[in-house]
Amino acid sequence: MRISIRQDIFRCVLAWLTLWLVAATTGMAWAQERTPQRPQRQDTEDPSNARVIVKFRADSGLRRALAGRGGQPLLTEPQHAATLAARLNMPLSDGRVLGKHTQLVKGAGLSSAQLARRLSSQPDVEWAVVDQRRYIRSAPNDPYFAAGQAGVSPAAGQWYLRAPDATLVSAINALGAWNISTGSPGVTVAVLDTGVRYEHPDLAGKLHTGYDFVSDSATSNDGTARDADASDPGDFTRRNQCGSGQAATDSSWHGTQVAGIVGAATNNGLGIVGTGRDVKVLPVRVLGACGGTDSDIIAAMRWAAGLTTNVGGSTPVVNAHPAKVINLSLGSTGVCGQAYLEAMQELNNAGVTVVVAAGNEAGLATDSPANCPGALAVAALRHIGTKVGFSSMGSEVAISAPGGNCVNLTGECLYPIVTTSNAGSTVPTTSTYTSGGADASVGTSFSAPQVSGVVGLMLSVNANLSPADIRTALQSTARTFPVSGAEAGVLQCQAPSNSAQDECYCTTSTCGAGMLDAAAAVAWVNPAPTARIAVDTSVLLSSKSIFLSAAASFASGGRTLVSYQWTLLSGQQFASFSGSTTAATATVVFVGDTGSVDVQLRVTDSSGYTNTTIQTLSGQTAVAAPVASSGGGSVSACWVAALMLACLVLWRQRSAVRRSVH
Repeated sequence: MRISIRQDIFRCVLAWLTLWLVAATTGMAWAQERTPQRPQRQDTEDPSNARVIVKFRADSGLRRALAGRGGQPLLTEPQHAATLAARLNMPLSDGRVLGKHTQLVKGAGLSSAQLARRLSSQPDVEWAVVDQRRYIRSAPNDPYFAAGQAGVSPAAGQWYLRAPDATLVSAINALGAWNISTGSPGVTVAVLDTGVRYEHPDLAGKLHTGYDFVSDSATSNDGTARDADASDPGDFTRRNQCGSGQAATDSSWHGTQVAGIVGAATNNGLGIVGTGRDVKVLPVRVLGACGGTDSDIIAAMRWAAGLTTNVGGSTPVVNAHPAKVINLSLGSTGVCGQAYLEAMQELNNAGVTVVVAAGNEAGLATDSPANCPGALAVAALRHIGTKVGFSSMGSEVAISAPGGNCVNLTGECLYPIVTTSNAGSTVPTTSTYTSGGADASVGTSFSAPQVSGVVGLMLSVNANLSPADIRTALQSTARTFPVSGAEAGVLQCQAPSNSAQDECYCTTSTCGAGMLDAAAAVAWVNPAPTARIAVDTSVLLSSKSIFLSAAASFASGGRTLVSYQWTLLSGQQFASFSGSTTAATATVVFVGDTGSVDVQLRVTDSSGYTNTTIQTLSGQTAVAAPVASSGGGSVSACWVAALMLACLVLWRQRSAVRRSVH
């Protein structure tokens, strides 16, 4: 007997040590988080083909020069390349117009940086910046929404949209937001990306007609430059296409993935749920095989917002569905350029919120244009609420949202962002969804559209919100970052430097105001308070009385409830109020055991907004309510303690008897 017990103890200890070693080894693997596939790109400039965005001074003498060439002296859209070419003695050509006094200028035989310096020295030029390329920032009854669906990968489903819990700490609680609003088809979110696959069944009826702003036919992959077709032909690349030594890459279908996160069709029995539910998506193509240029992106931003009809051709194109939200899941390293700074300001002044992915630079500084004033930059979180290793960060970040993480290097990715996609490796083939396999979607590219979808919900309940209102609401309702729960050795995030920072505990100076809370943000901007009636069974009254409470009612946007009004809308012959009808509680007294009444509660908040709710009560409800009684009584804590003590004494006595027998 003793030998057997010792063997059992030895086996338990051995098993425990084995499990500990496996866990420790697995923990080491977890630290090596899967990261978004970064597009291969050539960071050096083309030394002989310059592209510069130029803003001319309002009092520029070039306007008179333009008139002298037969142009219009009051022309508000600059086309000054010819005059500049003669002045600088170099070949220059006009590019697209980007606003009043601003245009793209192209040159040959020198780099963009060289041309920018030469143009900046001209007295007519307010500023000139390089036209840089930006790149993908990737890293209900819909079957992918719920967890644990048979044959569905990833097993966690759309975990990031559910209510947060001890495991899914960073989940945004879109479920709670949908209880307030499922979005309005009258709200448009523009997705500026690689285009979209219109035939995807989960995007059916959710897409407006967009536009293709990719002006470089060599990298457009659709055989044309700008056109009215925002379809994604695939952004695959050939070897050396985007720079010497660059490998070929497959198509990402990035725009389709982002569009699905914002507004995939919901309750259609297919695939996924869109964060913004019923909002519409305006696809605008700005990224081709080798990314996209600032001039294309800025022109597309202005068109998407309805600020211009100029799409670069001779015929103006009206955007019939101007967006109040623009999603930019793109960017590159560097400071915010003057062209973006002014574009952001113009859009904000027009009431447009621009949501931008912070970047996937492993804890380095926030990318551009996410770091521009006026941009609503979004960093990425792991499911446990820490900064996911690949995410950029910094003081420019406004808020953080789930970016997808795998916690394993092999096998299924456990917590990716599942969304709409296409199965084609180059050109489009079959519509599909990303999974927990090799196609797992992770990156700040997929954090940003969650925020864009929530902003769409916010505008659905309050169309008068300004970008400043939206930022305040998102940040005021954000949930606090966790300070525990990660593996041993994870530290607090520090200000970005030249050294990468992997997973770390976020702070408000590195990852924004906190974790996105969709339900709280939508409630915050909802003008009307919420009225709720509860039958409070904790109050013991007579058998014909019902005690009602408005304690679950609440005001939105930081306001408070200031008044209550209870009214019987029907059934006055069966019941009446006893006591006050203007307090947070009320008592309804029935005259018999039959009949029913409709009780209305109206609540008013500190800004004068009101809301009502109605509940039907019956005489039978009153009979079933708990009543005070002198019989039976409740079981006190002291009585329970005494009973447990008596049982313990009895058990010890019986144990002693057994030992004496043996």
